[in-house]
Amino acid sequence: MTERDFTRTCSEGYQVNLMARLFARALQAQIKPLGLSTGTFPVLLALWEREGQTQRELVTELGVEQATMANTLSRMERDGLITRRAHEADARVQTVWLTERAKGLEQAATAAAGEVNDRAMAGLTEQERQTFAALLSRVIGNLSDH
Repeated sequence: MTERDFTRTCSEGYQVNLMARLFARALQAQIKPLGLSTGTFPVLLALWEREGQTQRELVTELGVEQATMANTLSRMERDGLITRRAHEADARVQTVWLTERAKGLEQAATAAAGEVNDRAMAGLTEQERQTFAALLSRVIGNLSDH
């Protein structure tokens, strides 16, 4: 690895952070008409994949703080997106389930996210998109190990 001067425009971390903020802004514009926010969207994605997870499982899967997840789930429950039920094996633990309203939003919300991804990746070939995704996964893995 070669040494180089650190500058904002050459910093991978700065660029990825800026990209993430731009993605979030564009996604928010797309999903706001559905009554969703970028704070609830990752939780919905996880529950659309597998309902009945516990709060702890969602915290681990999404890499957020326990308090952040608790607040997000409370807002989602208030907004009629989820319900909570006692865990089958341990009544002290609650599992999170989607309401019919949330289930009905899946297609429109994921299509909106797909549109944002397509706009962001405009001009890239399919191979470049795959390479970009693979490289992002490696970087995320590098940072997740520490």
